Amino acid sequence: MDLLSPVAARHDDGLAHAVRVAACAQREIRLRHGLPARTTAWVRCSDLLADLPGWADRVADWLRSVYGEAPDRVVVGYLVGWYLTVPAQAAAVLFHTSRRVPALGPDDLAVRFGGDRPRPAGTALLGESFACRADDPGAHLPAATPVPDDATLAALVRSRYAAHAARFLTVLGDALGTRIRIGRHTMWAFATDALDGAFWRAGQYCGNESAGVANAALVLPAVLPPFTSASTLRPSTDSIDPWTRRRESCCFHYVLRSGLGPCATCPRVCAR
Repeated sequence: MDLLSPVAARHDDGLAHAVRVAACAQREIRLRHGLPARTTAWVRCSDLLADLPGWADRVADWLRSVYGEAPDRVVVGYLVGWYLTVPAQAAAVLFHTSRRVPALGPDDLAVRFGGDRPRPAGTALLGESFACRADDPGAHLPAATPVPDDATLAALVRSRYAAHAARFLTVLGDALGTRIRIGRHTMWAFATDALDGAFWRAGQYCGNESAGVANAALVLPAVLPPFTSASTLRPSTDSIDPWTRRRESCCFHYVLRSGLGPCATCPRVCAR
């Protein structure tokens, strides 16, 4: 099978069907369409942005309970990585399984928190509209915007994800800028890592890691600002893992005295 071909079944009843296919294709990225009735477990991303200080406090409390300390750098590093993974993974798994690109704005996504860790444990797509290839079985639907090829879809992933990331990074600076100042390049390095890593994980979770790597290269083929690099996925010399990548950003976990030091793919230790 062509590594860039959709793996979803060729029948359709709209975006909800594509989300169900994506959810059934893997078990790691918990994705749904719409919100269940009468639930308080979900929060729209736009509402989460309005309460970033409160979320940062919950992250700090969790870090103190696990590591005994919560330096501001680590709090922000975890929060940024966790948040940006939400739109990145929603885009990546749908692109991988059905070659569809949904709306990815803060009003178009909701997250669910579960357990003791204040990390999003599930994502809901709230809209109906999507972009797809002209040969998609749902291209005729009113909610669909057909485009000619995968490269155009990949450009839509970049632009829609970048718009969400830009909104988040602006709000983050306004809400938490007094705690820690992180430069624009570093912030967009976080965003680049989240997107590149999401396509890699989508391939791993769906059972075709090479296709995920190819998709990452399609979406990040070169340094395309505001992103800070092309995909950094490359064959690994490790006999266990066939692929690896170099991170553009640092989550600051190494700062924790009881942590495990830098990650193996951290730019502080990984050769460029």
